[in-house]
Amino acid sequence: ALQAVHQAVGQALDDGELPLMLGGDHSLAMGSISAVAAHCRRLGRALRVIWLDAHADCNTPDISPSGNLHGMPVASLCGLGPEPLTALSQGGDPALDAASLCQIGLRSVDDQEKRLLHSLDIEVYDMRAIDELGMREVMRRALDGLAGSDTHLHLSFDVDYLDPDIAPGTGTPVRGGPSYREAQLCMEMLADTGRLGSMDLVELNPALDLRNQTAELVVDLLESLFGKSTLVRADR
Repeated sequence: ALQAVHQAVGQALDDGELPLMLGGDHSLAMGSISAVAAHCRRLGRALRVIWLDAHADCNTPDISPSGNLHGMPVASLCGLGPEPLTALSQGGDPALDAASLCQIGLRSVDDQEKRLLHSLDIEVYDMRAIDELGMREVMRRALDGLAGSDTHLHLSFDVDYLDPDIAPGTGTPVRGGPSYREAQLCMEMLADTGRLGSMDLVELNPALDLRNQTAELVVDLLESLFGKSTLVRADR
């Protein structure tokens, strides 16, 4: 399945399209981001991956408490884990340079996962950072230098990034996440860069949703990500 995702995303990028992956669980990012990274290497372009999630997804099979594959994509993309997964990069090296990744919204990280995040030196803004700095400053730091550059921006958006009070329709909710307005600001600032080239939207589970609340919210956020705004901005 991940090889099929890899091939489809790579083909869409080669065709000059913006691939939007609708999941499914977050393991599909191993296929999509490995294809995006390969595309950027071929073109000599920088890559920036913004990972919005309640979880770090940086486990490997030997340290994962649950064994769930959707808790392993970050580690696999950075070259850690089973060879059939890390080999998606098709170049012998890790698909993703950890320095190109920024995780935002974390609030549920396993003990050994924390050590792995530190060893990889991944840029992380957990909910405490968001509380202390504010969402605007976190996003400013995460997106610094993108506007006006040739960097390819990939967004990997897990629905459980959002607070479950506003987005209950997901399989692994963690309370204490971003509010509706904070999430909208994320999307608006991502749109402002003008660099979005691909994205994943994962972990929306309609069977767990309440009156389609989460699905409607996600559509609203996607509209903002693709440029919808309340007013016409003077800088646009």
